Amino acid sequence: TAEALSPCSPRAQCQPTMGANTSSANVDTNASSSVVGGSAWRGREPLSIFTVLILTLLVLLTVATFLWNLLVLATILRVKAFHRVPHNLVASTAVSDVLVAALVMPLSLVKELSAGRRWRLGRELCLVWVCFDVLCCTASIWNVTAIALDRYWSITRQLQYTLLARRRISNVMIALTWLLSAAISLAPLLGWGETYSPEQERCQLSQDPSYTIVSTGGAFYLPLCVVLFVYWKIYKASKFHMGGRSRNAVVPLPEAAQVRLGKGREPALLPQALRSCFS
Repeated sequence: TAEALSPCSPRAQCQPTMGANTSSANVDTNASSSVVGGSAWRGREPLSIFTVLILTLLVLLTVATFLWNLLVLATILRVKAFHRVPHNLVASTAVSDVLVAALVMPLSLVKELSAGRRWRLGRELCLVWVCFDVLCCTASIWNVTAIALDRYWSITRQLQYTLLARRRISNVMIALTWLLSAAISLAPLLGWGETYSPEQERCQLSQDPSYTIVSTGGAFYLPLCVVLFVYWKIYKASKFHMGGRSRNAVVPLPEAAQVRLGKGREPALLPQALRSCFS
């Protein structure tokens, strides 16, 4: 009994040790729970006012893009007067923009809102997002280029560019636009570069140098050069036509010529080329 009650006995020595271990375990548990709670709290921090404003602006932009282009399509389909060139080119542009607003912009918004701009939606959605992004944006740019070419040919080749030829050429341009866009967008799916990295949770366009050169050249730089050249030619042709109209303008005769033609008559009007003969 004395041995059991002694503070130096084995049983008495075990009691403080067990209490110390228990208290240390409690401290570790509280510390770990506080760390987990702190990280969870940091993950649930409210968004700043600037982030909320940017998010609201992006959502409104997406909705406005979708509704506006959908209204353009509905107008072209319902009004029979718009069932001709160049409204089919405008309709093709509206289709590409509607697809951008419906399939590309929402997924881009989800990516921008994720922590570190990581892609957490899987490989399949990544491939769909990248494919439709390249397809629709490239088609939209080339549709604008086709509209510029149609305007140029309608101004410079008025006799040859009849309504029938214009309709055929516009349909060919629409088909080539979507075929070229599909070829550029589907190339990464066929093995030309990689778009998804599961380790880094990253989804982006193929970073292969050869694909980057071909895609940017075919989707941006080439149509940009065509549009700039075509609108410069349109400006030159319009300036030439305006100059010809000013030279052939009808102007009143000078007073001396009016006296020769007879007093009391109404002022005669002759082209500018004949005015010099009477002055």
